[in-house]
Amino acid sequence: MALGEFELIDRFFRDRGATRTDVVLGIGDDGALLRPPSGADLVAVSDTLVEGVHFPAGSPAESIGHRSLAVNLSDIAAMGATPRWALLSLTLPRVEEAWLAGFARGFGALARAHGVALVGGDTTRGPMTIGVQVLGAVPAGDGLRRSGGRPGDALFVTGTPGDAAAGLALIMAADGSAAGLRSDAPADALEALRRRFLFPTPRIAEGESLRGLASACIDISDGLVGDLGKLAAASACAAVLDVDALPRSAALAAVTPEAALRSMLDGGDDYELLLAVPPAQVARVASMPGLTRIGELRDASTAARVTLRRRAADGTLSETPATGAGFDHFAG
Repeated sequence: MALGEFELIDRFFRDRGATRTDVVLGIGDDGALLRPPSGADLVAVSDTLVEGVHFPAGSPAESIGHRSLAVNLSDIAAMGATPRWALLSLTLPRVEEAWLAGFARGFGALARAHGVALVGGDTTRGPMTIGVQVLGAVPAGDGLRRSGGRPGDALFVTGTPGDAAAGLALIMAADGSAAGLRSDAPADALEALRRRFLFPTPRIAEGESLRGLASACIDISDGLVGDLGKLAAASACAAVLDVDALPRSAALAAVTPEAALRSMLDGGDDYELLLAVPPAQVARVASMPGLTRIGELRDASTAARVTLRRRAADGTLSETPATGAGFDHFAG
């Protein structure tokens, strides 16, 4: 007998996330009853993932479940917040129990790892689409924003941008030839890049630790240059990106030594944090593990929103306007 909608929810999603005492009423009613912490601002984020747009058709179900929550947790991290509750709206062309088990496993494992309770949502039939909303909290007035940067603030990034874009290219072109990637690279490097796309790591701990230190923050979902342009614009600044300072993973260097820079500048899906830091806090942030200084904000009177700075072999510096605009669903 085929599973119905309510049997599907009971079997695969009830009690899938973390158990929280601030959930008064969870899955099973017309809505959830949640108890926000006192002295905190509520943070709400939402993302939709569509098959063939945000992930290739045939992607592992566990990866889709993980990514659907991870992209939202990354937005929570960029606000300096702590995630608490999630809502899941799942549209599927058909009920496949093995697929649902994998999806729920990926979603649930990440939810439990970050203390997130799944408190409701919806299921319906149609082209595969996953909508997730995550609610979190941040001490009142401490939430990070894109708009707080000022000229002279240093720019930092977590992790190693560019890995996920290379991983997606490897997944889309199995032999790597169509993407300009080395198919003869070490197997562990290839697998590391694939996993960076399939199972991104939301930087929740880093976001929490940057409260009171960063002046502005954004997560890198649409490409480093494109998202830096958004942060700079929101802060009414321009930005200079030191190309030579960009952190490059060993896996990316092994697989695509020639095309690595383009992947780092314009590749999306990394879900790292990009932040601006006032001069008084630079030393403290620079001492944190996993963060790299990559440039600074400057006055917006310059012609380009984002400028790339490079050092030539003779030691001279050159600056050129960045051309990447980041991913845009509705751009021509």
